[in-house]
Amino acid sequence: MATTDVAPQGTGGQLGRKRIVNDMSIQVATVNGSGSQSSNTVLLRAIFQMGVPVSGKNLFPSNIAGLPTWYTIRANKDGYIGRKKEIDFLVAMNAETAQDDVMALAAGASVLYDEPLSLEKLRDDLIFYSVPYDKLVASVCPEAKLRKLVKNMVYVGVVAQLLTIDMGEVEKAIRKQFAAKVKAATLNLAAAQAGFDYAKASLQKRGVFYIERMDKTAGKIIIDGNSAAALGCMFAGCTVVTWYPITPSSSLVETMIDYMKEYRIGPDGKATFAIVQAEDELAAIGMVIGAGWAGARSMTATAGPGISLMSEFSGLAYYAEIPGVIWDIQRVGPSTGLPTRTSQGDILSTAFLSHGDTKNIMLIPCSAAECFSMASEAFNLAEQFQTLVFVMSDLDLGMNNWMSDPFEYPTTPIKRGKVLSKADLDKLGGFARYKDLDGDGVGYRTLPGTNHPAAAYFTRGSGHNDKSNYSERPDDYENNMERLNRKFESARSFVPRPEILKGANAKIGIIAYGTSHWGIIESRDQLRNEYAIETDYLRLRAYPFTREVHEFIEQHDRVYVVEQNRDAQMLSLLKLDLKPELTTRLRSISHLDGLPLDARSVTDELSTMEGK
Repeated sequence: MATTDVAPQGTGGQLGRKRIVNDMSIQVATVNGSGSQSSNTVLLRAIFQMGVPVSGKNLFPSNIAGLPTWYTIRANKDGYIGRKKEIDFLVAMNAETAQDDVMALAAGASVLYDEPLSLEKLRDDLIFYSVPYDKLVASVCPEAKLRKLVKNMVYVGVVAQLLTIDMGEVEKAIRKQFAAKVKAATLNLAAAQAGFDYAKASLQKRGVFYIERMDKTAGKIIIDGNSAAALGCMFAGCTVVTWYPITPSSSLVETMIDYMKEYRIGPDGKATFAIVQAEDELAAIGMVIGAGWAGARSMTATAGPGISLMSEFSGLAYYAEIPGVIWDIQRVGPSTGLPTRTSQGDILSTAFLSHGDTKNIMLIPCSAAECFSMASEAFNLAEQFQTLVFVMSDLDLGMNNWMSDPFEYPTTPIKRGKVLSKADLDKLGGFARYKDLDGDGVGYRTLPGTNHPAAAYFTRGSGHNDKSNYSERPDDYENNMERLNRKFESARSFVPRPEILKGANAKIGIIAYGTSHWGIIESRDQLRNEYAIETDYLRLRAYPFTREVHEFIEQHDRVYVVEQNRDAQMLSLLKLDLKPELTTRLRSISHLDGLPLDARSVTDELSTMEGK
């Protein structure tokens, strides 16, 4: 299996071309469980420390150790950090996939391979480098049982020599990776140095790709979206987390456990939080709703199969109007699908999750920084509108390494919404839980334990009137549902507004969301430079849609909605929201192979649809 679908282009290609500096895609093909993750992280960080913008994407199997895995590093001087469709430098360490990986490369690419594989016989239009890894690792690692793990660090040194990566930065990255294990750091550094020395003495560089120092990463960090989300939830005041492990969301809660243990232990040594692993996803969301009803800021994290299971409880929270936050780290479905591949396939189902008439607020981050900041926004909106708020991340964002500016310390106060205190009830004398007094559809609530005789009310998932009394009267039900819809409409003015980038008098618009953003940024430049196609771009950040979304579509002749699912799910939501005459302006570009969206795929499809 290969992770690109670029066919060979004949002899020549990049051979003999001038130097290409800080613009390449490096792919390492190994096997799961071989310890390559540490080596790949070291390689990524060494390039980052040289000031070159990078991103790292891990494509790993969903079942057992020993199966193929690929890690791709994108280095780009212009800051493009989306997946690149073409692979420029392949490190072939897996005999099972080596031939397919090599045959998928474009002409002129470089291949670094383990000597026994003899890959140089496959193609005459690639640059091959052969390395005797077993011999090199044996010279630095006397313990045979460790050689399999240390072997991967040898290719880091070879790549450093061939791409002119500073070995000082490699050492710095290794010592950071093994900060708590001095002996392991020393051993791995020796392996990397052995690879570097071998390449310097025995390999003649013939490729055109180079890494050189620049200054575009100063002050930035590398972090995955799930870690950023965990940090954001802690800063947002979350005190109850309930979950059931599922790829790719598990690391969000696992990281949050570490953060909370470090920063949320009281002076008496007792935890000021509760993190509970439930028996399944149904129990997890049930606990979220119970904690939200009791006044805690509560959340869970899951993926598509968990979202499906949470449908009935989601309806309870919507109808009984109980706040909570759900992180959906989307993966490929339906069913088990491809659990370690990325997707935007839960958009439509989550928007209307549950039976009956239901509409849910969704926030859609595109970066680690937004995973952090949208955590606070999600909890504030959940309490303001007394409903569940879904944060729609994905595997690419959640589990992969992203370059980011440091997160801004939150300064916005926590907003608890319409909560009545004892003092409020003393003044009012009482309240009607589900009555709309302010015209925004949101009623007032009290929290359990409020010391006032008028504080109590029944929380019902069955029919009720505005005083929360049981009712099956048609007018009570209709009034309640209309008020809930009015509440959803009010949310349009409070959810995060879209990001809009304008071109020069563009008649064509692009709408995208989430991690598709990074492919769109690069594709717009390709469309302009290669086809003279100017585009405007709107990045959706939330549902319900704000007025800017309608205005953007009105301003363009054609609008391409780019998303990572088969059925154009966001386009369907837009059609439901727009005036009928505007829906004919929408076009769909779908990407559904489970790999992160790349710019070239968007450029090729959009230019073809435009007749170029």
